[in-house]
Amino acid sequence: MTTEEKSITVSPRVLFRGFAIAEMFTWAGLITALVLRATDVTNIVPIAGGIHGFVFLCYSVITTFVWVNQKWRFSLGLTGLLLAVVPFATVPFEVVVDHKGLLNGGWRLAPGGGDEPRGFIEHVQAWVLRHVLLSIFLLIILVTAVFLVLLWLGPPVPRS
Repeated sequence: MTTEEKSITVSPRVLFRGFAIAEMFTWAGLITALVLRATDVTNIVPIAGGIHGFVFLCYSVITTFVWVNQKWRFSLGLTGLLLAVVPFATVPFEVVVDHKGLLNGGWRLAPGGGDEPRGFIEHVQAWVLRHVLLSIFLLIILVTAVFLVLLWLGPPVPRS
């Protein structure tokens, strides 16, 4: 790991908390935009929806990443993912899992983390943790590609 990669390392707790809060704020922005459109003030729903969609996808990836690292039960990880579709639910979920100590510790599959990867998903996570900057770049490309495909498909519920 290079010095630059060591300097950008954040704990699973900090990473998860940041994206849980970001997801909550983008929900607020989307709801505000929907109210503004409904009251004929302005229509910024495409902008707020796009931002929220992008952060939602990022939150989903980060939740899965932390779920694997922390060895959460399947039901807990799935709950974390499903609560992203409920406005403002990601922060209370983060508070509960943090209070239970389920976000404690570092990256167990990172160099020096102590654990050896088992299975495909853990091998991918170990590779990501060994190539942080390249992984961030590839993740941005992947999330952007998924985001663009979803934009091309159209909104989940057409406006009547």
